[in-house]
Amino acid sequence: MIELATRILVSKTNETHIQFFRYLFVGGFSAIVDIGSLFLMTDIFHINYLVSAAIAFTFGIISNYFISTIWIFESKGNKQKEFLGFVLIGIAGLLWNEFILWSLVSKIGLFYLIAKLISTILVLFWNFGMRKKFVF
Repeated sequence: MIELATRILVSKTNETHIQFFRYLFVGGFSAIVDIGSLFLMTDIFHINYLVSAAIAFTFGIISNYFISTIWIFESKGNKQKEFLGFVLIGIAGLLWNEFILWSLVSKIGLFYLIAKLISTILVLFWNFGMRKKFVF
């Protein structure tokens, strides 16, 4: 049992299912950073939700990158290239995020935090798949 827990939670691995399991936790933490920042900027500081979402998404990406490189993905050696790929995929994820938010809030009338939760789940799969395939 300890060996299994170590394999799943501690040891470096290239097994996609273990990496995805870990990515759910990292993504969850990053989502808390992202959504918490979105809420603070939108409701407390009265910044437009789309502007807040872009800034908050950036905070989430930064936390995601650092935790991902420590706990999930093994570096292929070129950290600058990896970071650039991570960021470019993150920018594409940000565009998806903004489009989904705009569609759900402006066109359908959903509350922005509910729309953000939906967007977060959809973008999580995009980000993991693209980063696994092209960055790490």
